[in-house]
Amino acid sequence: MADTPAYPVGLRLAGRRVVVIGGGQVAQRRLPALIAAGADVLLVSPSATPSVDAMAETGEIRWERRRYQDGDLAGAWYALIATQHRDVNERASAEAERERVWCVRADDASAATAWTPATGRIEGVTVAVLTGNDPRRSAAVRDAVVEGLRDGSLAAPGHRHRSTPGVALVGGGPGDPDLITVRGRRLLAEADVVIADRLGPRDLLDELPPHVEVIDAAKIPYGRFMAQEAINNALIEHAKAGKAVVRLKGGDPYVFGRGMEELQALAEEGIPCTVVPGISSSISVPAAVGIPVTHRGVAHEFTVVSGHVGPDDPRSLVDWASLAKLTGTLVVLMGVDKIGLIAEALVRHGRSADTPVAVVQEGTTATQRRVDATLATVGERVRAEEVRPPAVIVIGEVVRVGTPDLPTTSA
Repeated sequence: MADTPAYPVGLRLAGRRVVVIGGGQVAQRRLPALIAAGADVLLVSPSATPSVDAMAETGEIRWERRRYQDGDLAGAWYALIATQHRDVNERASAEAERERVWCVRADDASAATAWTPATGRIEGVTVAVLTGNDPRRSAAVRDAVVEGLRDGSLAAPGHRHRSTPGVALVGGGPGDPDLITVRGRRLLAEADVVIADRLGPRDLLDELPPHVEVIDAAKIPYGRFMAQEAINNALIEHAKAGKAVVRLKGGDPYVFGRGMEELQALAEEGIPCTVVPGISSSISVPAAVGIPVTHRGVAHEFTVVSGHVGPDDPRSLVDWASLAKLTGTLVVLMGVDKIGLIAEALVRHGRSADTPVAVVQEGTTATQRRVDATLATVGERVRAEEVRPPAVIVIGEVVRVGTPDLPTTSA
């Protein structure tokens, strides 16, 4: 029987009694799926991991704090036996056989009447893989299928294209194509039109099918409109033509990304819009060069500001005097050409001229580089090193905590 393939089936356990014997790591891994399935779970175990204990405390499962006793499986539809004691597992397994309860044995798959497949879920699809007694292979196949569905490289019928047109504002992250979110990558694979910023993950555009129209937002003919108005108009035009449109932006759509302006323009036209958050460069780029924006005993807060206008510019909404009084980390985006003025303002309002500064150009990409300085020297260092946007500027003691000798690639 060991060589006989298992018969795959999906159990509908909502409201039905499931008994789990043993509260260790196996139970901790399997219980969330049983809870999500709506099962009436009874845990029988004298002890449990903290995570399993928390499930009992919140009422997600019932826990009888004792050892297994004959009769515990009465009325059960399904059982998971996962204690560290083989004799207990064998007695419970024997009861399951007598009571005709499908039973998983964590210690001996060959003695079980059911096997737990490697399972993944996406968009209402459950992928379950069984490869006999090779759980590593099952997990590898599961991961490959789920990843293919997520990134669009594996098309499932009815999944490839959204049923209704609209716009998705997708945060593409700091530049490394591996740092876009799973949902963002899937929507990108489903798009008919992509309107992309130059700071987005450009490498992903090469993976799009030939039929997808890619529009460089930096090259949209503006005519009599401002740049943002032209982009809004392009989004509206293609969405009204029945296309699935992705607005691929660098970082996060709502962190200096004008995402709300685009959402408002679409809402005024009655166009449905999905917003997909992205990994902000304000956190990810410092991390890519080994700098934590917070660190115990060093920085209890970090502040992100735009440096696209200088401190003395009447358009600036930043209170530089207040920022200079903070002791935590200051992250400046879009501030390369103004960093000298910004540093002078911070020092003028009380921040030490010796405060360390790191300027990270094109963070997370193959051309990433880091330039270190202080508030007193950063303006001249940026000029001397010919630092160009995009760059993230980190000001504060966390710069010294970091490890500047880290590889320039991001993981």
